[in-house]
Amino acid sequence: MRVDAGLAKLLGLSRTVVASIADADEVLVDGRVVGKSDRLTAGAMLEITLPAPPQPITVQAIPVEGLIIIHEDDDIIVVDKPVGVAVHPSPGWTGPTVVGGLLAGGHRVATSGAAERQGVVHRLDVGTTGVMVVAKSESAYSALKHAFKERTVEKVYHAIVQGHPDPIKGTIDAPIDRHPKHDYKFAVMQDGKPSITHYEVIEAFRAASFVEVHLETGRTHQIRVHFSALHHPCVGDLTYGADPTLAKRLGVTRQWLHARQLGFHHPADGQWVSYTSEYPADLFVSLEKLREEG
Repeated sequence: MRVDAGLAKLLGLSRTVVASIADADEVLVDGRVVGKSDRLTAGAMLEITLPAPPQPITVQAIPVEGLIIIHEDDDIIVVDKPVGVAVHPSPGWTGPTVVGGLLAGGHRVATSGAAERQGVVHRLDVGTTGVMVVAKSESAYSALKHAFKERTVEKVYHAIVQGHPDPIKGTIDAPIDRHPKHDYKFAVMQDGKPSITHYEVIEAFRAASFVEVHLETGRTHQIRVHFSALHHPCVGDLTYGADPTLAKRLGVTRQWLHARQLGFHHPADGQWVSYTSEYPADLFVSLEKLREEG
């Protein structure tokens, strides 16, 4: 295996962290400095100098413009996440977060989980809008984490992808892992994590298709990666190969991807609940433009 992939699995670190260690000449194989793309060999002696532990990330309670509370009770809080907002703080991110916005609004969140992501049971990309749930009670945190792990949660997304997927209804079953060359991207990789996406085209236009997506798994960038692998990237998703000319014509400045609906068994009483998010203005306007063009 490559040094970055192999050591990531061996040490339980992200490939990005391992790559930075290798770039600092802190990985030796049989006494020889190796790079992140070099290969590991069986029986070799590994020497790795780990960096100092990172400073803990703290959540800043800062109001978030456009963060809408869809539902709140003693156990959960369901929100409509606006674009440009991360779910929780992370290294290198200095912008607004859902958790920080909730705390600024006086809402309680569960204390379970890492300090910077307390109450967080699933995530949406910074550039993806829509419905998500945050746990308020510790029991809700445990129940929802289990539900997401066991895939009993209904996650429905709407997306506009370039071209016309064939067949118009199908399943994409392709493992996903970090991109071998770009740390900020993911890709379909043979040794990646199992990733399953169900989709159906619900409206077709000349240059694009409006699709409904049901996620069976929840890998980072899963929908974006899977449709890019089919050569039908989300409109506006320049990171994964979208046409910038089409995006500009439609006025789309990020991926056309929206978490439309979220359903799960309520952690308090087990009753099935479902919540829906309306399209934000930028996505709605671009969809109407496509409909006008035919």
